[in-house]
Amino acid sequence: MCSPPPEPEPARRYLQADQPDGVPPLELTGERTLPDVPEENYWFRRHLAVYEWISPRVAGMRVADLACGEGYGSDLLAASAAEVVGIDANPEAHEHARARYVRPNLRFERDLVENVAGPYDAVVFLQTVEHIEAVPALLAAIARAAPLAFVSTPNRLTLAPPGAERSDNPWHLREYTLAELRRELEPAFGSVEIHGLFHAGKLAVHERALALGWDRVHSLLRITGPFYDRFTAAISAADFALRTGAEADLDRALDFVAVCRA
Repeated sequence: MCSPPPEPEPARRYLQADQPDGVPPLELTGERTLPDVPEENYWFRRHLAVYEWISPRVAGMRVADLACGEGYGSDLLAASAAEVVGIDANPEAHEHARARYVRPNLRFERDLVENVAGPYDAVVFLQTVEHIEAVPALLAAIARAAPLAFVSTPNRLTLAPPGAERSDNPWHLREYTLAELRRELEPAFGSVEIHGLFHAGKLAVHERALALGWDRVHSLLRITGPFYDRFTAAISAADFALRTGAEADLDRALDFVAVCRA
């Protein structure tokens, strides 16, 4: 398994820091990742890396960003797309996104992702299929709404304990292996190309250090807290890389990112 830095302690309350005037901060609940929460930076950058990879691939397009959450991804896509609509059912996330991210080609709608209807040129649907009960119906709706879709989800083999059906994330209804994800996607789309997200940069170095016994060393030196406070804050989107084909062992990926064409 690929070990990330320790997750934020669930018993503590984490709110976004330093929000612009008039923008209500969101609380970290585990249902969605957030920027501006230092303890959450690893997971935020892990998501952001995929949005950054998608952004040039939707340049000039009309895009729907389903389950857009806080809105940072929709805003990033709008820097290259012709038009972006961020769709999310959560009222607090919707109001936050509308207040924080303002561009002439960006708008936010409060709605269920299951109600997606085009026409769009592309649909972006990241880290959410694992939250959905009626997956085949939603994927069919996405395929009708746009000829191109980007769908990402965690790899169960690196997120959950060995042999477990899913991790302990209470928001996840199901988590997928590579083969299981293909079986979900292929009936809805004419072609499916799956990439894997992996640690790179300082996170790849951290992985190698863990393999050499770093967990025991920082514990013995009693520097776990100070080290990870600094290390986690320094993680950037460049510390993740998307790979596919012969260069990647996708069973070891952190997340799967599928490029689907209707």
